[in-house]
Amino acid sequence: MRRIAIAVAASTMTLSLAGCGVLDATGDGASASPTKGDDVTIGLLLPEKANSRYDKFDYPIIKSKVEELTDKKGKVEYANADADAARQAGQMQTMIDSKVDVIMVDAVDSHAIAGQVKKAKDAGIPVIAYDRLAEGPIDAYISFDNELVGEVQARTLLEALGSNVDTSDKVVMVNGSPTDPNAKQFKQGALSELNGKVTIAETYDTTDWKPENAATEMTEAINKIGKNNIAGVYAANDGMAGGVIKALKAAGVTSLPPITGQDAELDAVQRVVAGEQYMSVYKSYPDEAEAAAQMAVTKVQGKDIQFDALTQDKVDSPTTKAIPSKLVQVSPLVKSSIRDTVIADGIYTIDEICTPKYKAACAAIGLK
Repeated sequence: MRRIAIAVAASTMTLSLAGCGVLDATGDGASASPTKGDDVTIGLLLPEKANSRYDKFDYPIIKSKVEELTDKKGKVEYANADADAARQAGQMQTMIDSKVDVIMVDAVDSHAIAGQVKKAKDAGIPVIAYDRLAEGPIDAYISFDNELVGEVQARTLLEALGSNVDTSDKVVMVNGSPTDPNAKQFKQGALSELNGKVTIAETYDTTDWKPENAATEMTEAINKIGKNNIAGVYAANDGMAGGVIKALKAAGVTSLPPITGQDAELDAVQRVVAGEQYMSVYKSYPDEAEAAAQMAVTKVQGKDIQFDALTQDKVDSPTTKAIPSKLVQVSPLVKSSIRDTVIADGIYTIDEICTPKYKAACAAIGLK
C-alpha cells in the first residue's frame, strides 16, 4: 500500500490549519490531552553509531527544531545505544525515572524494547517510534516509506543491469539486521521488483547492519558463485555497501558490478561519484527529524489538532493496531541526481563531496 499521497495530504492539512490560525488549539472534552508549556523535555534514544546519520543529522536537527518550537525553553536528552539493545533498555529506564515528558525511540531491537515502552506508558510518558516501528503501546510512528525504499533500490539496480536483464543474471542480497523491522520491509520491497527478473543467488540478513559482517557475507558469496558471475549486489544501506566493495576488491574484482545502498552517507556519495557504488537512497533527514520534533512537542503540549494533522496515516505493529503515523518520501541518488538531492537540501556542499581525490570524477559529471 502506497502512503505518499496520505503523507502529502498531512502536510497540506498542516499548512491549511496554520493558515486558519488553529494549530495551537487543543482538543475539547474528555479526549483532550493534558497541556504543558514550552519547558518540555524530550527523551531521544537513537540506535547506533555505525551509520553516521544519527549523530550528524537526526539528533542536531531534532534538538534545533525543539528549541525553535519552544522559544528555546525545551530541551532534548539524548542517548545512543551503539547497537546494544540492553544498553538502550537501560537508557530508556533512566529517562522514565527522570520523568521526561515524551520519549522518541529508534529501537535497536523492536521486539525487545516493548517492555520499556509499556513502562513508559504506565508512567504517563508518551512514546513515539522514530524511524523504526517499535512494539508495545506506542503513541505515534514516523519513518520513511520503507517498502518504497526497497522498491527504489531494486528498480535502480535493474536499470543498471540494462534492458537485456533476465533470470540468468545473478544478484546477491545483503539485507539489514533481522532485529530491525525496517530491514524486513526494505527486503520485501526489493523482492517485489527483483523476483522473476533476476536470480537471487545468495541472500543474507546482516547482524547489526555492520559493514564487516557484510564484507564476510560477500566474501562467502563470491566463493560460492564466482567473482565473475555476480551481475549486481543489493546492499540494504551504504555502510554495508562499503563492506561489499571491500570484499569484491579483495577478491580481485576490478570492474565492480552495480551495488545499491541507502542513507546517502558522504563516503557513499563519493563512491557514487567515482562509479564504485551505483546508487544510494536519499531520505530527507531534515523532513523526518523536524516532523518528529513537531509531533513530540505537540503531543506533550496537548495540541491535538496539530498532532492529528501530522499523523494522518495508520500503521500496524505486531502488538498495536492503527498507530497514528507519518511516512516521508524518498528518492534515488545516482550520479545525475546528486545536485538535486543532497546538495539542494544542504546536506553536503560540493566542496565536501569533491575533495582532491574526487575532483576529476566530480568534474566529469558536472559537479564544480
